Amino acid sequence: MMSRCLVFCLLISIPICTYSSESAHQRPGGNVSEGQVKSAACQGCHGLDGNSFSPDWPNLASQNARYLSRQIRDFQSGARQDPTMQSMVTELVEQDIMDIAAYFATQTVKADAASNSAAGRRLYMGGNRYTHLPACAGCHGPNGTGNGPGGIPGLAGQKPGYVIKTLRDFKTGIRNNDRNQIMQDIAVKMTEKEMEAVAQFLAGMGAEMPDTDE
Repeated sequence: MMSRCLVFCLLISIPICTYSSESAHQRPGGNVSEGQVKSAACQGCHGLDGNSFSPDWPNLASQNARYLSRQIRDFQSGARQDPTMQSMVTELVEQDIMDIAAYFATQTVKADAASNSAAGRRLYMGGNRYTHLPACAGCHGPNGTGNGPGGIPGLAGQKPGYVIKTLRDFKTGIRNNDRNQIMQDIAVKMTEKEMEAVAQFLAGMGAEMPDTDE
């Protein structure tokens, strides 16, 4: 019985991400200095260095450039919906997108040392075998840094309100620009309590704080 449980836990922890090839214009190749200048409008919400002022707005600091570039393009095309963001990126050309993404990718995300969750850590690292929820770490990495070449976003230090909203949006289908519906399939298996726990854990990830059950 123990061996069967172990095999099952290993299976749900296996990464389910698949990476598709991307055209040359999607590869990171931006100018960091130019990106700092061009990101002036972004900084009003996301902070001068990509660390947001609000728990509901995402940190962009340390995020991999490939993922950031794709999200901007998705806002432009309508594949990802947000009236504010869509109005902000309308006039950006491809070089602007790459430059802005390159700038934020080089900044350092600031984790919230006061935020942590033992339950969130367990879900992130091991998933939930009873509901077939895979471990977040399988795709986003054990340190929450994501996968740059694969365009998988880093999650360490991300704002909790933003993480919860994102999971809810994937669960309800409001957001559906994930590849192969991977995040939608995962989010529908999560309870509200699980979303909140993971979000609290991620907010403090990298701050090296001891676990709590809060």
